[in-house]
Amino acid sequence: MGQALYRKHRPKSLAEVVGQEHITTTLSNTLKNGRISHAYLLSGPRGVGKTSIARILAHEVNQLPYDESATQLAIIEIDAASNRGIEEIRSLREKVHTAPTSGRYKVYIIDEVHMLTTPAFNALLKILEEPPAHVIFILATTEARKLPDTIISRCVRFTFHAIDEQRVTAHLKNIAAQEKIQISDDALQLIARHGEGSFRDSISLLDQVSNTAEAVALDDVLQLLGIAPDAVVEGLLQATLTGDMRALLEQLAAAVQHGYHASGLAKQLGKTVRRQLLDNRLSLTHTQATNLLHQLLTVPASHDPAALLEISLLDICLAQNHTQTPRSTTTDTIIEPLKSIKKPATESPLKQVPKPSPPKARVVANQESTEFWPQVLEIIRQRYNTLYGVLRMAKPELQAGTLTLYFAFEFHRKKFNEPKNKQILRDIVAKLSGEELTITYAIAKPIKRPTPELSPSDIGTISNIFGGAEVLE
Repeated sequence: MGQALYRKHRPKSLAEVVGQEHITTTLSNTLKNGRISHAYLLSGPRGVGKTSIARILAHEVNQLPYDESATQLAIIEIDAASNRGIEEIRSLREKVHTAPTSGRYKVYIIDEVHMLTTPAFNALLKILEEPPAHVIFILATTEARKLPDTIISRCVRFTFHAIDEQRVTAHLKNIAAQEKIQISDDALQLIARHGEGSFRDSISLLDQVSNTAEAVALDDVLQLLGIAPDAVVEGLLQATLTGDMRALLEQLAAAVQHGYHASGLAKQLGKTVRRQLLDNRLSLTHTQATNLLHQLLTVPASHDPAALLEISLLDICLAQNHTQTPRSTTTDTIIEPLKSIKKPATESPLKQVPKPSPPKARVVANQESTEFWPQVLEIIRQRYNTLYGVLRMAKPELQAGTLTLYFAFEFHRKKFNEPKNKQILRDIVAKLSGEELTITYAIAKPIKRPTPELSPSDIGTISNIFGGAEVLE
Protein backbone atom coordinates (compact mmCIF):
# COMPACT_ATOMS: atom_id res chain seq x y z
CA MET A 1 0.00 0.00 0.00
CA GLY A 2 1.40 3.38 -0.99
CA GLN A 3 1.89 6.07 1.60
CA ALA A 4 -0.43 9.08 1.49
CA LEU A 5 1.28 12.15 0.07
CA TYR A 6 0.57 14.33 3.10
CA ARG A 7 2.42 11.82 5.29
CA LYS A 8 5.18 11.20 2.80
CA HIS A 9 5.93 14.93 2.51
CA ARG A 10 5.45 15.81 6.16
CA PRO A 11 8.39 17.98 7.37
CA LYS A 12 10.98 16.15 9.47
CA SER A 13 12.88 19.18 10.71
CA LEU A 14 12.08 22.78 11.62
CA ALA A 15 13.89 23.95 8.48
CA GLU A 16 11.44 21.97 6.29
CA VAL A 17 8.34 23.60 7.80
CA VAL A 18 6.80 26.06 5.33
CA GLY A 19 4.84 29.17 6.24
CA GLN A 20 5.41 29.27 10.01
CA GLU A 21 8.81 30.98 10.15
CA HIS A 22 7.78 33.10 13.14
CA ILE A 23 7.52 29.86 15.10
CA THR A 24 10.34 27.77 13.67
CA THR A 25 12.86 30.59 14.11
CA THR A 26 11.93 31.03 17.79
CA LEU A 27 12.02 27.29 18.47
CA SER A 28 15.38 26.93 16.72
CA ASN A 29 16.86 29.63 18.95
CA THR A 30 15.25 28.01 21.99
CA LEU A 31 16.90 24.68 21.20
CA LYS A 32 20.23 26.34 20.46
CA ASN A 33 20.23 28.19 23.78
CA GLY A 34 18.88 25.24 25.75
CA ARG A 35 15.96 27.24 27.18
CA ILE A 36 13.37 24.51 27.13
CA SER A 37 9.96 25.20 28.68
CA HIS A 38 7.92 22.59 30.51
CA ALA A 39 4.75 23.30 28.48
CA TYR A 40 3.95 24.60 25.00
CA LEU A 41 0.59 25.47 23.47
CA LEU A 42 0.32 25.28 19.68
CA SER A 43 -2.93 26.78 18.37
CA GLY A 44 -4.22 27.59 14.91
CA PRO A 45 -6.20 26.28 11.91
CA ARG A 46 -6.17 22.64 10.89
CA GLY A 47 -3.46 21.25 8.65
CA VAL A 48 -0.89 24.04 9.08
CA GLY A 49 1.83 22.11 10.94
CA LYS A 50 0.93 22.00 14.64
CA THR A 51 1.31 18.23 15.05
CA SER A 52 4.35 18.13 12.77
CA ILE A 53 6.18 20.79 14.80
CA ALA A 54 5.15 19.09 18.05
CA ARG A 55 6.74 15.83 16.88
CA ILE A 56 9.84 17.59 15.55
CA LEU A 57 10.28 19.45 18.84
CA ALA A 58 9.81 16.22 20.81
CA HIS A 59 12.59 14.56 18.80
CA GLU A 60 14.88 17.58 18.93
CA VAL A 61 14.80 18.02 22.73
CA ASN A 62 15.73 14.35 23.06
CA GLN A 63 18.25 14.51 20.20
CA LEU A 64 16.53 11.60 18.50
CA PRO A 65 16.50 11.03 14.74
CA TYR A 66 13.07 11.76 13.28
CA ASP A 67 11.53 8.51 12.09
CA GLU A 68 7.76 8.10 12.04
CA SER A 69 8.03 4.35 11.61
CA ALA A 70 10.08 3.95 14.80
CA THR A 71 8.42 3.85 18.22
CA GLN A 72 9.95 6.29 20.69
CA LEU A 73 9.13 5.43 24.29
CA ALA A 74 10.02 8.95 25.36
CA ILE A 75 7.33 10.48 23.11
CA ILE A 76 3.71 9.82 24.06
CA GLU A 77 0.88 11.09 21.84
CA ILE A 78 -2.61 11.42 23.30
CA ASP A 79 -5.75 12.21 21.30
CA ALA A 80 -7.90 14.25 23.67
CA ALA A 81 -10.94 13.75 21.43
CA SER A 82 -11.08 10.08 22.46
CA ASN A 83 -9.31 10.35 25.83
CA ARG A 84 -11.05 13.34 27.31
CA GLY A 85 -12.11 12.17 30.76
CA ILE A 86 -10.62 12.68 34.18
CA GLU A 87 -9.58 9.02 34.51
CA GLU A 88 -7.23 9.33 31.51
CA ILE A 89 -5.59 12.44 32.98
CA ARG A 90 -5.32 10.83 36.41
CA SER A 91 -3.56 7.89 34.79
CA LEU A 92 -1.23 10.33 33.02
CA ARG A 93 -0.52 12.10 36.33
CA GLU A 94 0.60 8.81 37.86
CA LYS A 95 2.94 8.03 34.97
CA VAL A 96 4.64 11.41 34.57
CA HIS A 97 6.80 10.85 37.62
CA THR A 98 8.49 7.87 35.96
CA ALA A 99 11.75 8.96 34.34
CA PRO A 100 12.21 8.29 30.61
CA THR A 101 14.06 5.08 29.70
CA SER A 102 15.57 6.70 26.61
CA GLY A 103 16.21 10.34 25.96
CA ARG A 104 16.41 13.27 28.33
CA TYR A 105 12.71 14.20 28.45
CA LYS A 106 9.42 12.40 28.48
CA VAL A 107 7.32 14.42 26.03
CA TYR A 108 3.52 14.28 26.09
CA ILE A 109 1.81 15.57 22.93
CA ILE A 110 -1.90 16.13 23.63
CA ASP A 111 -3.75 16.79 20.38
CA GLU A 112 -7.15 18.52 20.28
CA VAL A 113 -6.67 19.42 23.93
CA HIS A 114 -9.77 21.62 23.93
CA MET A 115 -11.86 18.41 23.97
CA LEU A 116 -10.95 17.63 27.58
CA THR A 117 -13.72 17.81 30.16
CA THR A 118 -13.63 20.39 32.96
CA PRO A 119 -12.56 17.82 35.61
CA ALA A 120 -9.84 16.62 33.22
CA PHE A 121 -8.60 20.20 32.76
CA ASN A 122 -8.44 20.60 36.53
CA ALA A 123 -6.39 17.41 36.82
CA LEU A 124 -4.07 18.56 34.02
CA LEU A 125 -3.65 21.92 35.72
CA LYS A 126 -2.30 20.17 38.81
CA ILE A 127 0.45 18.61 36.69
CA LEU A 128 1.30 21.87 34.90
CA GLU A 129 1.57 23.72 38.19
CA GLU A 130 4.30 21.38 39.53
CA PRO A 131 5.69 19.38 36.60
CA PRO A 132 8.59 16.97 37.05
CA ALA A 133 11.84 18.29 35.56
CA HIS A 134 11.97 15.47 33.00
CA VAL A 135 8.50 16.11 31.52
CA ILE A 136 7.48 18.41 28.66
CA PHE A 137 3.87 18.93 27.59
CA ILE A 138 3.02 20.04 24.05
CA LEU A 139 -0.67 20.90 23.74
CA ALA A 140 -2.18 21.34 20.27
CA THR A 141 -5.61 22.75 19.45
CA THR A 142 -7.66 24.37 16.73
CA GLU A 143 -9.86 26.13 19.31
CA ALA A 144 -7.70 27.77 21.97
CA ARG A 145 -10.68 29.87 23.12
CA LYS A 146 -12.14 26.73 24.70
CA LEU A 147 -9.14 26.28 26.98
CA PRO A 148 -9.26 27.63 30.55
CA ASP A 149 -7.10 30.69 31.10
CA THR A 150 -5.32 28.84 33.88
CA ILE A 151 -4.04 26.28 31.36
CA ILE A 152 -3.04 28.88 28.76
CA SER A 153 -1.15 30.99 31.30
CA ARG A 154 1.14 28.08 32.18
CA CYS A 155 2.22 27.43 28.59
CA VAL A 156 4.51 29.10 26.07
CA ARG A 157 2.00 29.80 23.33
CA PHE A 158 2.61 29.77 19.58
CA THR A 159 -0.16 30.85 17.22
CA PHE A 160 -0.06 29.28 13.76
CA HIS A 161 -1.30 31.09 10.65
CA ALA A 162 -3.23 29.81 7.68
CA ILE A 163 -0.88 29.51 4.71
CA ASP A 164 -1.44 32.01 1.91
CA GLU A 165 -2.59 30.64 -1.43
CA GLN A 166 0.62 31.43 -3.32
CA ARG A 167 2.81 29.52 -0.87
CA VAL A 168 0.49 26.54 -0.90
CA THR A 169 0.48 26.54 -4.71
CA ALA A 170 4.29 26.67 -4.83
CA HIS A 171 4.54 23.84 -2.30
CA LEU A 172 2.05 21.72 -4.26
CA LYS A 173 4.00 22.36 -7.46
CA ASN A 174 7.17 21.14 -5.78
CA ILE A 175 5.46 17.95 -4.55
CA ALA A 176 3.91 17.35 -7.98
CA ALA A 177 7.35 17.60 -9.57
CA GLN A 178 8.82 15.12 -7.08
CA GLU A 179 5.93 12.70 -7.61
CA LYS A 180 5.96 13.20 -11.40
CA ILE A 181 2.34 14.35 -11.41
CA GLN A 182 1.43 16.32 -14.54
CA ILE A 183 -0.93 19.07 -13.51
CA SER A 184 -1.66 22.56 -14.81
CA ASP A 185 -0.87 25.69 -12.81
CA ASP A 186 -4.52 26.81 -12.69
CA ALA A 187 -5.49 23.38 -11.35
CA LEU A 188 -2.88 23.72 -8.60
CA GLN A 189 -4.18 27.20 -7.76
CA LEU A 190 -7.73 25.87 -7.45
CA ILE A 191 -6.56 23.07 -5.15
CA ALA A 192 -4.71 25.59 -2.98
CA ARG A 193 -7.75 27.86 -2.86
CA HIS A 194 -10.02 24.97 -1.91
CA GLY A 195 -7.59 23.93 0.82
CA GLU A 196 -8.22 27.29 2.53
CA GLY A 197 -4.73 27.64 3.96
CA SER A 198 -4.35 24.00 5.04
CA PHE A 199 -1.31 22.16 3.72
CA ARG A 200 -2.71 18.80 4.74
CA ASP A 201 -6.06 19.31 3.00
CA SER A 202 -4.39 20.66 -0.13
CA ILE A 203 -1.87 17.83 -0.38
CA SER A 204 -4.59 15.24 0.23
CA LEU A 205 -6.61 16.75 -2.61
CA LEU A 206 -3.56 16.69 -4.90
CA ASP A 207 -3.14 13.02 -4.03
CA GLN A 208 -6.77 12.36 -4.90
CA VAL A 209 -6.87 14.32 -8.13
CA SER A 210 -3.62 12.74 -9.40
CA ASN A 211 -5.59 9.54 -10.07
CA THR A 212 -8.22 11.18 -12.28
CA ALA A 213 -6.09 11.66 -15.40
CA GLU A 214 -2.54 11.33 -16.70
CA ALA A 215 -2.37 15.09 -17.17
CA VAL A 216 -4.62 16.83 -14.65
CA ALA A 217 -6.39 19.97 -15.92
CA LEU A 218 -8.59 22.56 -14.23
CA ASP A 219 -11.79 20.83 -15.35
CA ASP A 220 -10.68 17.60 -13.66
CA VAL A 221 -10.36 19.41 -10.34
CA LEU A 222 -13.67 21.25 -10.81
CA GLN A 223 -15.46 18.00 -11.55
CA LEU A 224 -13.88 16.20 -8.60
CA LEU A 225 -14.78 18.96 -6.15
CA GLY A 226 -18.20 19.67 -7.60
CA ILE A 227 -17.20 23.33 -7.97
CA ALA A 228 -19.16 25.40 -10.46
CA PRO A 229 -17.14 27.38 -13.03
CA ASP A 230 -16.89 31.12 -12.43
CA ALA A 231 -19.25 31.75 -15.36
CA VAL A 232 -22.03 29.81 -13.60
CA VAL A 233 -21.59 31.75 -10.36
CA GLU A 234 -21.44 35.08 -12.18
CA GLY A 235 -24.57 34.15 -14.14
CA LEU A 236 -26.52 33.37 -10.96
CA LEU A 237 -25.45 36.61 -9.36
CA GLN A 238 -26.21 38.63 -12.50
CA ALA A 239 -29.73 37.18 -12.75
CA THR A 240 -30.28 37.92 -9.05
CA LEU A 241 -29.09 41.51 -9.22
CA THR A 242 -31.05 42.33 -12.39
CA GLY A 243 -34.28 40.89 -11.01
CA ASP A 244 -34.52 38.25 -13.74
CA MET A 245 -36.39 35.58 -11.79
CA ARG A 246 -36.89 33.25 -14.72
CA ALA A 247 -33.19 33.24 -15.62
CA LEU A 248 -32.27 32.72 -11.97
CA LEU A 249 -34.52 29.69 -11.53
CA GLU A 250 -33.43 28.19 -14.84
CA GLN A 251 -29.75 28.61 -13.99
CA LEU A 252 -30.24 27.12 -10.52
CA ALA A 253 -31.99 24.11 -12.05
CA ALA A 254 -29.19 23.69 -14.63
CA ALA A 255 -26.55 23.91 -11.89
CA VAL A 256 -28.26 21.13 -9.93
CA GLN A 257 -28.47 18.96 -13.07
CA HIS A 258 -24.72 19.39 -13.57
CA GLY A 259 -24.09 18.14 -10.05
CA TYR A 260 -23.19 21.42 -8.35
CA HIS A 261 -24.37 21.25 -4.75
CA ALA A 262 -26.23 24.14 -3.15
CA SER A 263 -23.73 24.31 -0.28
CA GLY A 264 -20.83 24.79 -2.67
CA LEU A 265 -22.72 27.31 -4.78
CA ALA A 266 -23.60 29.32 -1.68
CA LYS A 267 -19.96 29.36 -0.64
CA GLN A 268 -18.82 30.50 -4.10
CA LEU A 269 -21.55 33.13 -4.31
CA GLY A 270 -20.56 34.42 -0.88
CA LYS A 271 -16.96 34.90 -1.98
CA THR A 272 -18.06 36.63 -5.20
CA VAL A 273 -20.47 38.96 -3.36
CA ARG A 274 -17.78 39.83 -0.83
CA ARG A 275 -15.25 40.55 -3.57
CA GLN A 276 -17.66 42.76 -5.51
CA LEU A 277 -18.68 44.51 -2.31
CA LEU A 278 -15.06 45.36 -1.53
CA ASP A 279 -14.52 46.53 -5.12
CA ASN A 280 -17.68 48.67 -4.92
CA ARG A 281 -19.16 46.81 -7.89
CA LEU A 282 -22.24 45.44 -6.17
CA SER A 283 -25.63 46.99 -7.03
CA LEU A 284 -27.02 46.34 -3.56
CA THR A 285 -27.27 48.43 -0.45
CA HIS A 286 -24.88 47.50 2.33
CA THR A 287 -27.80 46.12 4.34
CA GLN A 288 -28.94 43.93 1.46
CA ALA A 289 -25.39 42.73 0.84
CA THR A 290 -24.74 41.80 4.46
CA ASN A 291 -28.12 40.10 4.76
CA LEU A 292 -27.39 38.08 1.63
CA LEU A 293 -23.95 37.10 2.92
CA HIS A 294 -25.51 35.99 6.20
CA GLN A 295 -28.11 33.90 4.38
CA LEU A 296 -25.46 32.28 2.17
CA LEU A 297 -23.43 31.36 5.25
CA THR A 298 -26.40 29.48 6.72
CA VAL A 299 -27.10 27.45 3.56
CA PRO A 300 -24.62 24.58 4.18
CA ALA A 301 -25.97 23.93 7.70
CA SER A 302 -29.60 23.96 6.55
CA HIS A 303 -31.63 20.73 6.41
CA ASP A 304 -32.54 21.72 2.84
CA PRO A 305 -29.63 23.76 1.40
CA ALA A 306 -31.09 23.88 -2.13
CA ALA A 307 -34.36 25.42 -0.95
CA LEU A 308 -32.66 27.96 1.31
CA LEU A 309 -30.28 29.01 -1.47
CA GLU A 310 -33.18 29.51 -3.87
CA ILE A 311 -35.16 31.54 -1.33
CA SER A 312 -32.14 33.68 -0.43
CA LEU A 313 -31.47 34.60 -4.05
CA LEU A 314 -35.15 35.05 -4.93
CA ASP A 315 -35.55 37.46 -2.03
CA ILE A 316 -32.92 39.76 -3.52
CA CYS A 317 -34.15 39.11 -7.07
CA LEU A 318 -37.72 40.16 -6.29
CA ALA A 319 -36.54 43.20 -4.37
CA GLN A 320 -34.41 44.27 -7.33
CA ASN A 321 -37.30 43.62 -9.67
CA HIS A 322 -39.52 46.09 -7.85
CA THR A 323 -36.92 48.72 -7.05
CA GLN A 324 -35.74 49.08 -10.64
CA THR A 325 -38.94 51.02 -11.43
CA PRO A 326 -40.13 53.27 -8.58
CA ARG A 327 -43.82 53.38 -7.78
CA SER A 328 -43.97 57.06 -8.58
CA THR A 329 -43.37 56.18 -12.23
CA THR A 330 -43.69 59.06 -14.67
CA THR A 331 -45.92 58.88 -17.71
CA ASP A 332 -42.88 58.76 -19.99
CA THR A 333 -41.43 55.69 -18.29
CA ILE A 334 -44.71 53.85 -18.66
CA ILE A 335 -45.34 54.84 -22.27
CA GLU A 336 -41.78 54.17 -23.44
CA PRO A 337 -42.00 50.35 -23.27
CA LEU A 338 -45.22 50.47 -25.29
CA LYS A 339 -43.73 52.20 -28.32
CA SER A 340 -43.03 48.84 -29.92
CA ILE A 341 -46.61 47.62 -29.44
CA LYS A 342 -48.75 47.61 -32.53
CA LYS A 343 -51.36 50.34 -32.24
CA PRO A 344 -55.05 49.47 -32.73
CA ALA A 345 -57.03 50.89 -35.65
CA THR A 346 -58.64 53.45 -33.38
CA GLU A 347 -56.60 56.17 -31.80
CA SER A 348 -54.41 54.86 -28.97
CA PRO A 349 -55.58 55.99 -25.53
CA LEU A 350 -51.99 56.57 -24.52
CA LYS A 351 -51.70 59.33 -27.07
CA GLN A 352 -54.26 61.29 -25.08
CA VAL A 353 -52.15 61.23 -21.90
CA PRO A 354 -50.46 64.64 -21.67
CA LYS A 355 -47.70 65.58 -19.23
CA PRO A 356 -48.13 66.24 -16.40
CA SER A 357 -51.94 66.62 -16.15
CA PRO A 358 -54.21 63.55 -16.28
CA PRO A 359 -55.86 62.72 -19.60
CA LYS A 360 -59.25 64.11 -20.44
CA ALA A 361 -60.31 61.10 -22.45
CA ARG A 362 -61.04 58.16 -20.21
CA VAL A 363 -60.45 54.77 -21.64
CA VAL A 364 -61.55 52.49 -18.85
CA ALA A 365 -63.97 54.43 -16.69
CA ASN A 366 -67.70 53.96 -17.22
CA GLN A 367 -66.97 51.12 -19.63
CA GLU A 368 -67.28 47.38 -19.18
CA SER A 369 -64.68 46.46 -21.75
CA THR A 370 -61.33 44.93 -20.79
CA GLU A 371 -59.63 45.63 -24.11
CA PHE A 372 -57.06 47.70 -22.16
CA TRP A 373 -55.87 44.62 -20.24
CA PRO A 374 -53.25 43.43 -22.79
CA GLN A 375 -51.62 46.88 -22.61
CA VAL A 376 -51.51 46.66 -18.81
CA LEU A 377 -49.94 43.22 -19.00
CA GLU A 378 -47.32 44.41 -21.49
CA ILE A 379 -46.20 47.22 -19.18
CA ILE A 380 -46.01 44.83 -16.25
CA ARG A 381 -44.18 42.20 -18.31
CA GLN A 382 -41.38 44.61 -19.13
CA ARG A 383 -41.05 45.94 -15.60
CA TYR A 384 -42.29 43.36 -13.10
CA ASN A 385 -41.61 39.84 -14.31
CA THR A 386 -42.89 38.05 -11.22
CA LEU A 387 -46.13 40.01 -11.04
CA TYR A 388 -46.64 39.44 -14.77
CA GLY A 389 -46.43 35.68 -14.20
CA VAL A 390 -49.31 35.98 -11.73
CA LEU A 391 -51.54 38.45 -13.60
CA ARG A 392 -51.31 36.78 -16.99
CA MET A 393 -53.17 33.83 -15.44
CA ALA A 394 -55.99 36.06 -14.21
CA LYS A 395 -59.28 36.75 -16.00
CA PRO A 396 -60.28 40.45 -15.72
CA GLU A 397 -63.85 41.70 -15.43
CA LEU A 398 -64.84 45.40 -15.33
CA GLN A 399 -68.18 46.56 -13.97
CA ALA A 400 -69.16 50.03 -12.74
CA GLY A 401 -65.63 51.21 -12.04
CA THR A 402 -64.55 47.99 -10.30
CA LEU A 403 -61.93 45.75 -11.86
CA THR A 404 -62.25 42.18 -10.59
CA LEU A 405 -59.51 39.65 -11.25
CA TYR A 406 -60.45 36.00 -11.17
CA PHE A 407 -57.59 33.63 -10.30
CA ALA A 408 -57.62 29.91 -10.89
CA PHE A 409 -55.24 29.17 -8.03
CA GLU A 410 -55.08 30.34 -4.42
CA PHE A 411 -51.30 30.80 -4.70
CA HIS A 412 -51.72 33.43 -7.43
CA ARG A 413 -54.39 35.24 -5.41
CA LYS A 414 -52.14 35.40 -2.34
CA LYS A 415 -49.21 36.64 -4.38
CA PHE A 416 -51.26 39.44 -5.95
CA ASN A 417 -52.72 40.32 -2.55
CA GLU A 418 -49.33 41.65 -1.43
CA PRO A 419 -49.75 45.44 -1.00
CA LYS A 420 -46.84 46.32 -3.29
CA ASN A 421 -48.28 44.23 -6.14
CA LYS A 422 -51.76 45.75 -5.83
CA GLN A 423 -50.26 49.24 -5.76
CA ILE A 424 -48.24 48.58 -8.92
CA LEU A 425 -51.35 47.48 -10.82
CA ARG A 426 -53.41 50.36 -9.41
CA ASP A 427 -50.81 52.93 -10.55
CA ILE A 428 -50.53 51.53 -14.07
CA VAL A 429 -54.30 51.31 -14.58
CA ALA A 430 -54.68 54.87 -13.28
CA LYS A 431 -52.05 56.12 -15.74
CA LEU A 432 -53.86 54.48 -18.63
CA SER A 433 -57.38 55.46 -17.61
CA GLY A 434 -57.01 58.69 -15.69
CA GLU A 435 -59.19 57.26 -12.91
CA GLU A 436 -58.62 55.30 -9.74
CA LEU A 437 -60.44 52.01 -10.24
CA THR A 438 -61.45 49.78 -7.40
CA ILE A 439 -59.51 46.55 -7.82
CA THR A 440 -60.80 43.33 -6.27
CA TYR A 441 -60.01 39.67 -6.75
CA ALA A 442 -61.63 36.29 -6.38
CA ILE A 443 -61.03 32.62 -7.04
CA ALA A 444 -62.73 31.49 -10.24
CA LYS A 445 -65.13 28.64 -9.65
CA PRO A 446 -64.15 25.53 -11.60
CA ILE A 447 -66.49 24.71 -14.47
CA LYS A 448 -68.42 21.58 -13.70
CA ARG A 449 -68.62 19.57 -16.84
CA PRO A 450 -71.57 17.15 -17.25
CA THR A 451 -70.66 13.47 -17.12
CA PRO A 452 -71.48 11.93 -20.51
CA GLU A 453 -73.82 8.97 -20.50
CA LEU A 454 -72.52 5.78 -22.04
CA SER A 455 -74.60 4.00 -24.60
CA PRO A 456 -74.67 0.18 -24.74
CA SER A 457 -72.40 0.31 -27.79
CA ASP A 458 -69.86 2.45 -25.85
CA ILE A 459 -69.85 -0.06 -23.02
CA GLY A 460 -69.28 -2.86 -25.48
CA THR A 461 -66.33 -1.02 -26.99
CA ILE A 462 -64.77 -0.51 -23.53
CA SER A 463 -65.19 -4.19 -22.73
CA ASN A 464 -63.47 -5.16 -25.96
CA ILE A 465 -60.50 -2.94 -25.13
CA PHE A 466 -60.04 -3.68 -21.42
CA GLY A 467 -61.67 -7.09 -21.12
CA GLY A 468 -64.74 -8.12 -19.21
CA ALA A 469 -65.31 -6.20 -15.98
CA GLU A 470 -68.06 -4.71 -13.89
CA VAL A 471 -69.00 -1.22 -15.06
CA LEU A 472 -69.65 1.19 -12.21
CA GLU A 473 -72.15 3.87 -13.04
